[in-house]
Amino acid sequence: MGNITICGPAGLDPISARLLRGAGTHGPVVLMYHSISPGGGTPDWLWSVSYQRFVAQLDMLQAAGWTTACVSDLANCESIAARTAVITFDDGYADNYPAFEALLKRGMRATWFIPSEVVGQLSGWTKPARQMLSTEQLREIAGAGMEIGAHGRTHCRLTQVGDDCLQNEVADSKTDLARVVGAEIRSFAYPYGDQDDRVVQAVRNAGFRLACGTDAGWAFSGSDPFRIRRLSVLSHDGLSVFARKLALGSNNVSWKRVGCYAYERARARFLSRSGLP
Repeated sequence: MGNITICGPAGLDPISARLLRGAGTHGPVVLMYHSISPGGGTPDWLWSVSYQRFVAQLDMLQAAGWTTACVSDLANCESIAARTAVITFDDGYADNYPAFEALLKRGMRATWFIPSEVVGQLSGWTKPARQMLSTEQLREIAGAGMEIGAHGRTHCRLTQVGDDCLQNEVADSKTDLARVVGAEIRSFAYPYGDQDDRVVQAVRNAGFRLACGTDAGWAFSGSDPFRIRRLSVLSHDGLSVFARKLALGSNNVSWKRVGCYAYERARARFLSRSGLP
């Protein structure tokens, strides 16, 4: 299928718009953002979404009848509405602050995963280094009803550190951030999505209730609250791509994948109606 240029509701192509109308039957989706760049266009960094594009995504969610929640809300998933998007930000870059203001203006909620040792400093894992949210900003974000979660202390790969360092990165990040925002820290995100059974157990032992990875899919498609799946929102994702991610629960929303999805659904309906196995 070639490029589709005809636009449907909210600036979507008609196929993506139809998919969005049918989305929300698989439970909540968790969206993973990192950086929010000023202005519009497509930032050079894959993990940065322009502010204008981010706001357009929020407005589309609201127009399509989606609610938002924080990661810790997923602990009571039976109370979560069918069309729920859990918006998350990894790393805590200072350029996230306008995104917080945009969410607050719309009455929407989100979770920020913060490496506790670099609050208010510069990131040591990006080139160039990026300014991080300050203590005052984190307190304001938490005080507005958003959630602050932990992301280790130094943003290291947790599977590559010894047991003592792992304990420090996980448990101490919880203590550090609780001191910053004056509230219990309930959720964790593995830096780089890097985790194994040992790391997951350390997060459990530290008293966290849920943890997010970076594997794509519906939030609980793996059924483990310490391996919650998320969908990546990337610099080049237009509204149609964003809508298809919500509908398909995948980062791969190419037109070929859409065709396979449509075939699978049509086949399932046929088999259901015919009574065939």
